[in-house]
Amino acid sequence: MKQYITTTIILLWGLGLTSCKEESQFGAVTEKVGDYRMKNTISIVEIPASDLSRAIIFYQAILSVTIERMTMGGTEMGVLPAENGSVNVVIVKGKDYTPTKNGVLVYLNLGMDLQPALDQVEKSGGKILLSKTLIDPEMGYYALVIDSEGNRVGFHSKN
Repeated sequence: MKQYITTTIILLWGLGLTSCKEESQFGAVTEKVGDYRMKNTISIVEIPASDLSRAIIFYQAILSVTIERMTMGGTEMGVLPAENGSVNVVIVKGKDYTPTKNGVLVYLNLGMDLQPALDQVEKSGGKILLSKTLIDPEMGYYALVIDSEGNRVGFHSKN
């Protein structure tokens, strides 16, 4: 099932790229899919979970959002709110999804200050690997955590 979904996404993405290119005011090529411009190269992030309810509670506490629960073809999901054209983040519990601290590292944009979210990590069943750390004054701060499911996740903020 996962392979079918991935193949479908790749096919749709490829069709969109070949049919919709235009030049922006700065001379760079901007991809256009449907009626919106792609704001990000990444379109979907799936965060594996072994206990979806626990993971939803963790991410709702960290991000201060309501996560919509749904099921698709036997796979349980928690869908985070997203604007049209932005990255879609989905917490997923299914046969082919195993939480891990090894692999791709996703950084969550926590706005102006990541500290309030970091303060919720251990209270919500996670672990802080690296406290709030300055990257540089222009790029802001980051922190690394293990979420309630065992995934390594990065936090990022301006201040």
